[in-house]
Amino acid sequence: MYFRSIWLLLLVIILGACKKEASFDTVIAHATIIDGSGAPGYPGYIGINADTIAYVGKEAVASENTVDGSGLVASPGFINMLSWATESLIEDGRSMGDLRQGVTLEVFGEGWSMGPLTPVMKKEEVEQMADIKYDIQWTTLNEYLEFLEQKGIAPNVASFIGATTLRIHTVGYDNRKPTEEEMDSMRLLVREAMEAGAMGIGSSLIYAPAFYSDTQELIALCKEAAAYDGMYISHIRSEGDRLLESIDELMEIADKAGIRAEIYHLKQAGKKNWNKLDAVIRKIDSARNAGLDISANMYNYTAGATGLNAAMPPWVQEGGYDAWAERLKDPEIRSRVVREMRDPEVEWENLMQAAGSAEKMLLVYFRNDSLKHLTGKTLAEVAEIRGKSPEETAMDLVIEDGSRVGTVYFLMDEENVKRQLQLPYMSFGSDAGSMAPEGVFLKSGTHPRAYGNFARLLGKYVRDEKVIPLEDAIHKLTKLPASHLKLQKRGLLAPGYFADIVLFDPEKITDNATFEKPHQLADGVVHVFVNGVQALENGEHTGQFSGRVVRGPGYREKGSEVMGLPPEE
Repeated sequence: MYFRSIWLLLLVIILGACKKEASFDTVIAHATIIDGSGAPGYPGYIGINADTIAYVGKEAVASENTVDGSGLVASPGFINMLSWATESLIEDGRSMGDLRQGVTLEVFGEGWSMGPLTPVMKKEEVEQMADIKYDIQWTTLNEYLEFLEQKGIAPNVASFIGATTLRIHTVGYDNRKPTEEEMDSMRLLVREAMEAGAMGIGSSLIYAPAFYSDTQELIALCKEAAAYDGMYISHIRSEGDRLLESIDELMEIADKAGIRAEIYHLKQAGKKNWNKLDAVIRKIDSARNAGLDISANMYNYTAGATGLNAAMPPWVQEGGYDAWAERLKDPEIRSRVVREMRDPEVEWENLMQAAGSAEKMLLVYFRNDSLKHLTGKTLAEVAEIRGKSPEETAMDLVIEDGSRVGTVYFLMDEENVKRQLQLPYMSFGSDAGSMAPEGVFLKSGTHPRAYGNFARLLGKYVRDEKVIPLEDAIHKLTKLPASHLKLQKRGLLAPGYFADIVLFDPEKITDNATFEKPHQLADGVVHVFVNGVQALENGEHTGQFSGRVVRGPGYREKGSEVMGLPPEE
C-alpha cells in the first residue's frame, strides 16, 4: 500500500509537470475567465492548439505566442441569433460592426434565406439590389454559406431555411393555400436543407407573402425539420394587439410538430400593449413547465426597424413588389390603403398604429440615390416637406424608391426591455447587418443595433445599470443560444471546444451608435479569436478570415445516411 501511494503521488507530480510545461500554439494569460456556463469568473489561462481550446484553468501555461489578458474578461465568442449580415459579409467579410462587439457566429434566416432560389427569384434579387451589388453564384442555402466561407469571412455563419423563401420558391406571391403537390415540394426542400446543415425553419409572419401561410402549413414544414432535430424560430404574427394569440400559435406549432421553438426579438409593440409582458411571461413559463421547449431572443432597444410595408395591408402587397407598387398608383386602391393605415382595428400588424404617429417613424434606408437626402428624417417631416399626408407620402416613397424603404419604428418600453433581459431563456440578436463606418455602408442609415446591440448589453445594462450579472449575460450570449441551436463544441471555454474567444474590457465596453449617428463602432472589445485564429488584435482587424459554416444537428455528409457533424466539427 505504501509503495502504491508513492507511485500515485509521483504520477500526479509528473502529470502536473507535463501540463504546466505543455506547449500551445497560443496562450491567453492573466485574463478573468468567464466560461459561458454561468459560473463565476476566475483569473486564469487558456491554451489553444490549431482551432481548438486545449486547456482552460488557473495554472500558468506557456507559449511563444502569448496574448496578455490582464484587466480583460475572456469569454466564448458571442452568438448573434438574428443576423442580417447576409449581404454585408459579401461586401466586407471583416464584419467589423459585430466583430468589434465580440460576435463570432452570425445566424441568418428570419423568414427569408439566401436559398433555395429559382432563376426567377435570382432575377428579382438582382433587380432589388441597392448599395451592395453582387453576382448570385449559388442556388441552395448551403451553397450560399459555402460561398461566404470560400470568399473569406471573419465570423462563423449558420442559417435557418426561410419559410417565406420556401413559399416564394414554390407558390410565388399569391395569397392562397399551397396545393398538395406544392406542399410536397416544400417538404422536400426542407429535408434537403436540413441534411445540408440548416438550423431549422425561420418565419416572419407579419410580412407578405409569409402572412398568407396558415398554422397548418407551418406545422407541416416544422414536422420535417423536427425529424432532423431542428428548431422553429419565428417573427410571430403579431407583436402588438394580438401578441398573446400569436404566441399561442407558435406554441401550437411547437406542440403539434414536436419541435423546439423560439420567438424572434420578443417585444410588446405599441404603448397600449406594454402591460402584456406579465401575461407573456406566464404563458411561456406555463408552456415550458408543460414540457414545451420555448425560448426567445431580443435586441436591447426600444425601437425596431423594418420597412414601410409593415405599415400597409398585406393584400395590397400580394404578388410581390412590382404588383404592390402598381396598385399604389390606383386612386381607389390608395384611398382604401389610407383608410386601413389609419384604422386601429385592422386584422393585420400595422406598425404605424403601434408607433402612434409618423413622428415616430424614422426613414433610414433608400435604394434610389435621388431619395437618399431624406435619410434620417421622420415620415412626418417628409410628409410636411411634400405637403401630403403621412400615408400618401409612404405610398409615394415606396413607388419612387423601388423598395419597401427601410424604416425605424419607436414601439417599446424601456422597463420591459430590462425585465426581458432577466428571463432565463433569453438570448440576443441584432436584427441587422454587420457593417463598417466606411465605403458603401455610409450611403444609407441603419439602426444603431447594427453596431451596438451586444456592447449595449454588457456596458449599459450589466456594468452601468446592473440589471443582470456579467456571468449571466455572457451565458445568454454563448452557451444558452448554442444549446438552443443544438450546436456541438461551441459556446463554452472548455477543452475540446472550438477556440471562438473574445477578450474585452468590462470597464470600457460601450455602444457608441445612436439613432442620429448610427455608423459608429463599439469600444471595449480588444481581441477576438475565431476557430483559433486571431481576427481582432487591439481593436484592429488582422486580415485573417477564419470563419466557417456551422451546421445544425441534422447535417449529413454527402453520400452518408448517418446523421453527424460537419467535417470541421
